[in-house]
Amino acid sequence: MAKRELTVSFDVVREKNLEQLKLLNNVIFPIKYADQIYRQCMACGELTQLAFHNDILVGAIATRCEKQPNGKAKAYIATLGVLAPYRSLGIGSKLLARTLAACAHDPNIEEVFVHVQVDNDEAIRFYQRHGFQLGETVKDYYKKLSPPDAVILTKKLTS
Repeated sequence: MAKRELTVSFDVVREKNLEQLKLLNNVIFPIKYADQIYRQCMACGELTQLAFHNDILVGAIATRCEKQPNGKAKAYIATLGVLAPYRSLGIGSKLLARTLAACAHDPNIEEVFVHVQVDNDEAIRFYQRHGFQLGETVKDYYKKLSPPDAVILTKKLTS
């Protein structure tokens, strides 16, 4: 049986659709993200993407740039999520690919990284399938989740 493909359109996050992103993340994630995080991600333009199916927001990736002491930058994926009925249809992969492509076009961004809860095997496998390497474990990263520990997954963009 062939994998179902949905027609999906994409857009960057702007003031007009920021509330949609917040609502989506409130449905998907057990954490409420601060407005400051959304503002930082929105300031990074193409790195934060929304996925729509029939004009309904079904997934999003929110990424911010973090300047490094050497003048370069790292891209941090704050959130990547797809509504449950739309999972396993390639939407998350497309969102990640669009963000990675935008990062690759910025010569200052050297790597992309993300924190994932240690017991979220599905997310860890997802990032590994996309070339991310499993890194260190951060103890007590999540203050209100159990388990509270996170692993860092990274993907280098430059040699």
